[in-house]
Amino acid sequence: MENSKQTPAPSSIITPASAIETPDSRRGFLKNSSVLAGTALGAGAGISTMAIPNAHAAGDDVIRFVVIGCGGRGKGAAANIMNTKGNVKLVAVHDAFEGKCREALNQLSRRHGDKVDVPEDQIFTGLDGYKKAIDVDCDLVVIATPPGYKPQQFEYAVAKGRHIFMEKPVATDAPGVRRVLKAVEESKKKNLMVGIGLQRRHEPSYMETVARIHDGAIGDVISQQVYWNGGGIWYKNKSDDQTEMEFQTNNWYHFNWLCGDQICEQHIHNLDVGCWVKGAYPVECNGMGGHQQREGGDGSKSQIFDHTFCEYTFADGTKMFSQGRHLRGAWNHVGEFAQGTKGTANPNGKINGENAWEFEGKRVNGHQQEQHDLIEALMRGEIYNEGEYGAKSTFTAILGREACYSGKIVRWDELLEKGHDLAPGIDEYTLQSTPPVVRGEDGKYPVPTPGKYSPFA
Repeated sequence: MENSKQTPAPSSIITPASAIETPDSRRGFLKNSSVLAGTALGAGAGISTMAIPNAHAAGDDVIRFVVIGCGGRGKGAAANIMNTKGNVKLVAVHDAFEGKCREALNQLSRRHGDKVDVPEDQIFTGLDGYKKAIDVDCDLVVIATPPGYKPQQFEYAVAKGRHIFMEKPVATDAPGVRRVLKAVEESKKKNLMVGIGLQRRHEPSYMETVARIHDGAIGDVISQQVYWNGGGIWYKNKSDDQTEMEFQTNNWYHFNWLCGDQICEQHIHNLDVGCWVKGAYPVECNGMGGHQQREGGDGSKSQIFDHTFCEYTFADGTKMFSQGRHLRGAWNHVGEFAQGTKGTANPNGKINGENAWEFEGKRVNGHQQEQHDLIEALMRGEIYNEGEYGAKSTFTAILGREACYSGKIVRWDELLEKGHDLAPGIDEYTLQSTPPVVRGEDGKYPVPTPGKYSPFA
């Protein structure tokens, strides 16, 4: 795949940033960016770009990175970073389980041997091992753990002055989102790179289409439909030697405190596109959903819903309708559509109406492109920060989940202030701790019942 020529802002609106003094070397920039002086001006949905003139050429220094969370996306993001033109080196890994660290290192070493330099004493495990990995001499931290653990890990990486790439979603509840938003503000003060794994924002087909929508190609956006309808996901049975915390952490997609439900973990991509198209976030939501086909079907194995439907309302009264599900034998579709006063659009490359247009450029792998953009920006000495829209798009998904769980109208401001803490005391959890949800006397995990569930603490 071709390398990006320019770091894209995850918005169709780019505000020039003020220039600041260039460090003597890019290593100096990477190590000292937390104390550089200058002003980053926001653009679009929370982007801030710090331009550093006279960027150095690729290969003059090493970008040392660590991976927190060695599952599929952790390994994938590491491989994507190694596929860039950057002089990069993986120097430490962390996962709750040692086996996942070993598996990731074996796979990455076979494909990118010279870019993996992780000594035995820089392989960290347990729920608190992320601190030791982030403490290693490094420039960039990749956070790809179960979403429930991300707020504390992001907060720690910011405190240590590291540049960060964090997968989506960035939290599973309102307290986690508030924590991330606070750390994002600190990251801006320190001029830290924050990339978020909402990769559609880095795909030219989406970028050009949304830019045209923002320029009025379909008039005023009055309605949208967004979908992530699929057939199902993995499930890992509990082994006899696992603690309950080990089981839930390893089987994280099936527990709300860890994954935030399907609407957060997968459907966030489409919700993010809808908010990007609209240039706003919803003020309230109502919804419905259920647990009919989910593993066990009764809460005996999993507590998340297998289908949700949401009606989001924006401040101007316009709507975004959302479908998310894991149902075998049903209609599968992943995508987004927008209707305006002058036409309609598929944000992934097509506009219908008086300004009809279709994207004819090269389509790229978004996971790879977001790492091209991030690493090339660091090589040029540029900073952009995607943390705010990452947190707000995550909260859009949480808003929808709580509306579906409760069957009530849930308002953004109230939920952000008063929403449940799904994992009280999470910073102190170990693999021997009792998880925040356990099976009841009937052998089942708690599954929310619409009409009875409250979204508020």
